[in-house]
Amino acid sequence: MNGVQHYLWRAVDQHGVVIDILVQPRRDRWAALRFFRKLLYTAQRAPRVIVTDKLRSYTAAKRLILRDVEHRQSRYLNNRAENSHQPTRVRERQMKRFKSPEQAQPFLSVFESINSAFRMRRHLLSATRYRQLLRHAFHLWNRTTLEVLIAYVLPSPQHLLLSRRCPKTW
Repeated sequence: MNGVQHYLWRAVDQHGVVIDILVQPRRDRWAALRFFRKLLYTAQRAPRVIVTDKLRSYTAAKRLILRDVEHRQSRYLNNRAENSHQPTRVRERQMKRFKSPEQAQPFLSVFESINSAFRMRRHLLSATRYRQLLRHAFHLWNRTTLEVLIAYVLPSPQHLLLSRRCPKTW
């Protein structure tokens, strides 16, 4: 982004659902600490096992903040997190890259939560169950977009009162 390489840190559960995401310019111990703290705040509990690649900053940060958690470092155990990047990369290409980390962080946080609701493993579901899950996903989508609409798009009640007094200003 803007000529500076940024790293996408993500936490994925055992089913491949993205729990948390963070965009940072570095992959050092302090960046790992920041990510672990954000993950603990979001999940509100410590994980049982952490699976990472062999980057040493994970071990250094875990030693400080997650002492009792089992840490597995492997080249292949981390595939679930690596494969969860794919929908994000496709979306990033469609958007012609992210312009800044300030734009990428909020977008990716929302995109991952919505994307995981709609990305069902269709081959494992019956048609009836798939339709139920899809109906539920659209219900979540409609509720979320309605909240955003109410919060940001619709005018406030004070604005409506002003517009009734002098309709030409509205």
